[in-house]
Amino acid sequence: KGLHHHAQLKEQPIFSTRAHVFQIDPNTKKNWVPTSKHAVTVSYFYDSTRNVYRIISLDGSKAIINSTITPNMTFTKTSQKFGQWADSRANTVYGLGFSSEHHLSKFAEKFQEFKEAARLAKEKSQEKMELTSTPSQESAGGDLQSPLTPESINGTDDERTPDVTQNSEPRAEPTQNALPFSHSSAISKHWEAELATLKGNNAKLTAALLESTANVKQWKQQLAAYQEEAERLHKRVTELECVSSQANAVNTHKTELNQTIQELEETLKVKEEEIERLKQEIDNARELQEQRDSLTQKLQEVEIRNKDLEGQLSDLEQRLEKSQSEQEAFRNNLKTLLEILDGKIFELTELRDNLAKLLECS
Repeated sequence: KGLHHHAQLKEQPIFSTRAHVFQIDPNTKKNWVPTSKHAVTVSYFYDSTRNVYRIISLDGSKAIINSTITPNMTFTKTSQKFGQWADSRANTVYGLGFSSEHHLSKFAEKFQEFKEAARLAKEKSQEKMELTSTPSQESAGGDLQSPLTPESINGTDDERTPDVTQNSEPRAEPTQNALPFSHSSAISKHWEAELATLKGNNAKLTAALLESTANVKQWKQQLAAYQEEAERLHKRVTELECVSSQANAVNTHKTELNQTIQELEETLKVKEEEIERLKQEIDNARELQEQRDSLTQKLQEVEIRNKDLEGQLSDLEQRLEKSQSEQEAFRNNLKTLLEILDGKIFELTELRDNLAKLLECS
């Protein structure tokens, strides 16, 4: 609540969106740990007093993101709906799961825009710091802690993070020094009051951090055996939230799918009928094959009988030829006998004639 009240007083939201918030597991540095049970509002804030851009997200009364944008930060899209950036001050990596690719692209564009603005502000601040006097720098030096201490809310160690913050980027928000250079004595009181307010906020944030750390440890104990399943289910929830925003399109698609299913069922029915017809044709083909095999066997038997008959015919032809040759020889013999018989008859006729002559002469 202290951080939110402070943001309302000093900072104004310039862009807001909704996303699921994750932080990298401080132990493994690989797995994502969800820090919001559902989609929450994530906003870019601009502190006009210090010319600083922040990313802030509250889950109820607890700040789950409080990250100051610096020129060396990079927002990376790791998928169509998920992006991440590393915050060395908070000693963690933040991850955001969006409901659509458009929301992710818009957030990334704003990140790049405000990162460039932070870079220009840093360059201007460095130029002005070169012209300032030592007392002004000293008075401003005490204020460097004011924007840094709230960052400890997302650290892994409530006592260690502020020290790391001061050492890691001592000039991340130097633009605030450009305002009080001409009136350092008057504005130093303002910074002291601001520092006191931030210290009070820091105490509240530290208590929130302790509560958050205890909750994280409890979650780790409860979800150690189900961590992979929880990540998969959470991604599925993100996808379903995206799908729920397009319910009409899904219903239309569902109707189309039902029509497609009906068409496929009709096609399947036709195919089944065609399969039955093909089965009958296969049965008929099998019967024809059996008839063919039977006829082939009978043909083979006929061919064997034909060969036997051909052999018998050949024997008969040989016997006929032999009979004809014997008959021809018999004829020739008979003819010869007839010729001999004719000669003998002629001789007997002559003998008769001679005998008759002899009778007549006597």
